Amino acid sequence: MNESKLDSLLEQVHAELQLLDNVDEEGRKLLQDLEQDIKNLLQKSEDVEAESILDRMQRAVEQFEVKYPTLTKLLSEASAILSNAGI
Repeated sequence: MNESKLDSLLEQVHAELQLLDNVDEEGRKLLQDLEQDIKNLLQKSEDVEAESILDRMQRAVEQFEVKYPTLTKLLSEASAILSNAGI
């Protein structure tokens, strides 16, 4: 796995998450959980459950793809890298 590319993507996702506004409560919870997963991945923590982060990334892509295309593109790329790495 190209860890530097993944780290860069995750940092970009984190930055995009900070820019989101007008998100409903369900979306906000999803993004908070996803942001925690991203922090854990960046810190190389063992607390990240592969299925949960990939599931959250996919749900975020589906929920935000129209309103936040940059975020969904980054999430899709990060998800693909993680999937290809067997995470």
